[in-house]
Amino acid sequence: MAGMVSLFRGQRDVARARLVLPALLIAVLIIAVMAGCAAAEDGGGADPFPLSDEIMADADGYLILVNTENLLTSTDKPADLVNVSARKTSSTAIQMREPVSLALSALFDAAKEDGLTLYIHSGYRSYQTQRDMFALRMERLGYDDKMVQRAGASDHQTGMGADVINKALIGQRFGESFGGTKEGLWLAERCAEFGFVIRYPKDKVGVTGIEYEPWHLRYVGLEAARYMTDAGVTLEELWEQWEAYQAGEWVGAYSPGAAGSIEPFIVDDGELIIGE
Repeated sequence: MAGMVSLFRGQRDVARARLVLPALLIAVLIIAVMAGCAAAEDGGGADPFPLSDEIMADADGYLILVNTENLLTSTDKPADLVNVSARKTSSTAIQMREPVSLALSALFDAAKEDGLTLYIHSGYRSYQTQRDMFALRMERLGYDDKMVQRAGASDHQTGMGADVINKALIGQRFGESFGGTKEGLWLAERCAEFGFVIRYPKDKVGVTGIEYEPWHLRYVGLEAARYMTDAGVTLEELWEQWEAYQAGEWVGAYSPGAAGSIEPFIVDDGELIIGE
């Protein structure tokens, strides 16, 4: 009799399991679908974006895109401009945003440790200065050779664009051959460690609309510089990717490469600390 009771209980448990398991599977599927929908609504898609929402919110303005389609106004001027202490091509004062000035000094020091001497030729330019430079070049050449930007379209007005050269280029016409010098190669390889990128790469003329400028550095912050260098993207492409991500159309994947493994410097109360 006890055996019969056990048998009935076993059959009853099996029947319950047959009912419960499908219900559990359905519940799991519903949760998975809901999670997927939530991710899509948040712009997450199947792949996470390589930079955080906080970085892309750009509260510090490090990722501001300036070009002929995204113009600054005559009143746009960074509030934290300081005179750079990095080595200059002349005695004329050059200004940059304060965090950028600190980063530039750290970059110059690192180059010096590697036996290279760098010079900053130009930094922040006002809207008015850029307007006058463009007008003068147009008057001299009679056409726009794309080497000097129109007022409002210059990366220099952000206070985060810097022309960095070697001693041999002082007083000379800048050219893409600088990219093949020891200093130019070093900048391309190491500038991301300090939050900079080459703003106008050789293979991105069709994207930026600007000829290759291996001397033109742009500060974007450490994390963005790592990603942009590893992925080989410009600021224009970064913002295009972010828009695609927000629309749920991001299909990219990112694995940190050489720039992702660097030991960055940290700005702490105006002092530079390497690593940490």
